[in-house]
Amino acid sequence: MIRSELLQALGRENPGLRAEEIEKVVNVFFDEIAQRLAQGGRVELRGFGSFSTRERDGRKGRNPRTGESVEVPGKKVPYFKPGKEIRARLNAD
Repeated sequence: MIRSELLQALGRENPGLRAEEIEKVVNVFFDEIAQRLAQGGRVELRGFGSFSTRERDGRKGRNPRTGESVEVPGKKVPYFKPGKEIRARLNAD
């Protein structure tokens, strides 16, 4: 599902809301998650899962064009851990 499909699905489920209102709600939702993660925090959505960040150590990489060894600095990456209910839905027979 892409963002536009999400907006359309929310519009079908909430016919009383205008498209601009739905888009604003989705923007606030994603912006708040991103902002909390940028601050080093964690976001937990009960029944869905939790978002957090993990540290990646620096490493030696290789430039694919030249084959030259380069230093890749450490960084923070987003991490999602699905909740129990999502895992159960995915593995339901």
